[in-house]
Order: sequence, then structure tokens, then C-alpha cells
Amino acid sequence: METSELDDIVKGCISGNRKSQERLFNLFSGEMFGVCLYYSKDYTEAEDTLHEGFMKVFRKIDQFEFKGSLAGWIRKVMVNTALEKFRKQHQLYALGDDYENSADIDPVNVISDLSASDLINLIRELSPKYRMVFNLYAIEGYSHKEISEMLGISEGTSKSNLARARYVLQNKVKKHFYSSVSIKDIK
Repeated sequence: METSELDDIVKGCISGNRKSQERLFNLFSGEMFGVCLYYSKDYTEAEDTLHEGFMKVFRKIDQFEFKGSLAGWIRKVMVNTALEKFRKQHQLYALGDDYENSADIDPVNVISDLSASDLINLIRELSPKYRMVFNLYAIEGYSHKEISEMLGISEGTSKSNLARARYVLQNKVKKHFYSSVSIKDIK
């Protein structure tokens, strides 16, 4: 889609035009649903986050300054919506240092054998607090300092929750690998 057409859609949304809002939703809802899935325990929660997020997009679209990517701006709204829901539902606590160094685990190079959907499903199986920190750090690229500010936790709590998430995820990947390999494959 050309920039001028996208600008017209945004301007229509600013003026409250329902057709423009529908077009914007149709353009970005698929991609943003994927973002919401990263932060949700299931499809229903992701749909709720998507709808809440788009309601915020439509209320705050006048804050989009036509600088940078509209998709990036909408993604940020979706992530912030997921964060708000998460903060209302969960408390994060620091873990002990026993998971700080997950490098002691003998890594199994199975990531290349996993499909993207398998990997996403394994991430979604993480507890909400681990999934949130893992996604913000590994997928969104936020620093522990930024995560600590977003979630209202210490940097140490962010680091320990990330380390624990990695540990749990590694074990899930190993379990997935070993459950999909037959005895014939090993010989």
C-alpha cells in the first residue's frame, strides 16, 4: 500500500470515520494478532488483547506523528495493552540464583527441527511471568532496565525471570525433540 493511501486511512481514523477504522483493522489485525499471541495464554486472550489494543489505537491515533512505521506504532500499542493486562493479573518475584546460569544445561540443537508454530506454542506454555519477560527481551528487544520500568520490577527480577524462562524453554524443546524422535532415528 502506498504511503499516501495509508496517510488517508490514518486521517480518516483521526476524524472517526468507521470505514477508515475498518480498513486499518483489516490491514494490520493479522500481524497484530500474532503479536498478541506472544503475550497471551490462548487464542481467546489474544483476541481480547487485539480488540482492546485496536480500541486504544482508534482513541489515540491522533498521537501518531506520521514519523516512522505505522505498523511499529500499532505494535507498540498492542504490546503496551498486553503489558497492562499482565500487570493487572500477575505479580513478578525475583528467583534465586540457581537458574541465573542456564549455560550449564547441555544444549540440544533442535531449534532447526521445530516449526515456527511449535516454537510459539512452547513459548506460550511458559508461565505468564516468564513468557512476558522472555517476549519483551528476546522478541521485542527491550533491555532489562526497560523491562523493569515497564513491569514495575527490579532489573534483577527481570534477569532471573528471563533465565528461568530460558531454562524451562530449553527443557520443553528437549522434551519435544525426544518425544518426536523414534528409536530408528537414533540408530
